[in-house]
Amino acid sequence: MVTQADQAVPFWFDPLCPWAWITSRWLLEVEQVRPVRADWRIMSLAYLNLVQRDGKDLSDDYRDRMTKAWASVRVCSAAAEHGGRAVLGPLYTAIGTRLHDQGRRGDPAVLTEALEEAGLPVALAKAADSTEFDRLIIDSHDEAFNEVGLDVGTPVLRIAGTHLFGPVVTPIPRGEAAGRLWDGLVLVAGTEGFFELKRTRDRAPSFE
Repeated sequence: MVTQADQAVPFWFDPLCPWAWITSRWLLEVEQVRPVRADWRIMSLAYLNLVQRDGKDLSDDYRDRMTKAWASVRVCSAAAEHGGRAVLGPLYTAIGTRLHDQGRRGDPAVLTEALEEAGLPVALAKAADSTEFDRLIIDSHDEAFNEVGLDVGTPVLRIAGTHLFGPVVTPIPRGEAAGRLWDGLVLVAGTEGFFELKRTRDRAPSFE
């Protein structure tokens, strides 16, 4: 059970990223076995790839996907402005379940349905096509990426003051397995000068 005394773990996500979705579900598992709680925050893959990286070396298909990626994170930003950052957890779950678990990535009803499920005004879906809340997105994004650097993506976690990209994992670790992965991250985050562990992915994301 999560309590106010639990360690807050800032977690930056873009709703569109399937790997961030898996990691977010892992962190919810960790909440059940370790004294931590997720502190949901937004970043933008569109801003990272199209603006900060100047769209370099992107295929036409990926550039199109990044342009469309603004929609869901803009709705999240509008929701946080409306109801405070606490609404991001339920809204992310509602959006992510539809995009990833249900495979409805091209369905325009996803955002309005998710807002309704999270108890938020469905009118906030209009933010998908507006730049009104982009400054809030960029400020939240920069909080993570000014520390972790631009050569990574999402998710980004902050553990004991250290920003880390990942963990990138599939399938979702459950129960004590989730807790052991968390323990390992705490160890590496506390190691001065630690930067990277990586191997090439050889499987697609699994949301089970």
